[in-house]
Amino acid sequence: MVAAPTYANAFGLLRGAGDIRRIKMYNGRTGENIDMIYWIDGDYIKEALDEINFFMRDWRNNQIKQIDSRTVDIMTAAHNLMDVNEPYMLISGYRSPATNAMLRSRSGGVAKNSLHLQGQAADLRLASRSVDQMARAASACHAGGVGRYTSSNFVHMDCGNVRSWGS
Repeated sequence: MVAAPTYANAFGLLRGAGDIRRIKMYNGRTGENIDMIYWIDGDYIKEALDEINFFMRDWRNNQIKQIDSRTVDIMTAAHNLMDVNEPYMLISGYRSPATNAMLRSRSGGVAKNSLHLQGQAADLRLASRSVDQMARAASACHAGGVGRYTSSNFVHMDCGNVRSWGS
C-alpha cells in the first residue's frame, strides 16, 4: 500500500495513450526484438507479459524470471516522455544469482542484492538520447530507482524505492 501513491504517478503518465501500453526493445546480445502491446483498457495481457519475461531473460544461461510489470510500466512511461520511436536496447534484465555473482566479481558497480535478481530492474540504452535525458525521463515518473551509468552509456530503471545515483 505504501507504494501505491508512487506508482500512481507512473501510471498517470501512461494515461491518454489510447488505453494501451506498448514496449519496444532490442537485445544486442541475442539479436532479438520485441514490439509488444502488453496492456489494454486496464488489463495486462498475460501472453504478452510471458513474452517480455522471455525477452528479458538472463541470456547467459537462458533462465527466465517473471519481470515485475511495474518495471515495464516505468520503462514505458519514460519512453513515452522522451517521445521517441526507437526501441530501447536492453543491456540487462533478469540476472540469475550466478550471473550477478560473476558480474559483481568484475565490477564494483553491481549490487549484491540487485533488483535484477528479482526481475524488478532493467539497464537500457537509446542511441538518440543521452544518459541524462533518459534518467530525467525515468525520474519524472517518481516511481522507482534510476541509475546513471554515463561511462557505460546506459540507465538503470527499477520498481524499488524512489532513489537515484550516478552521474
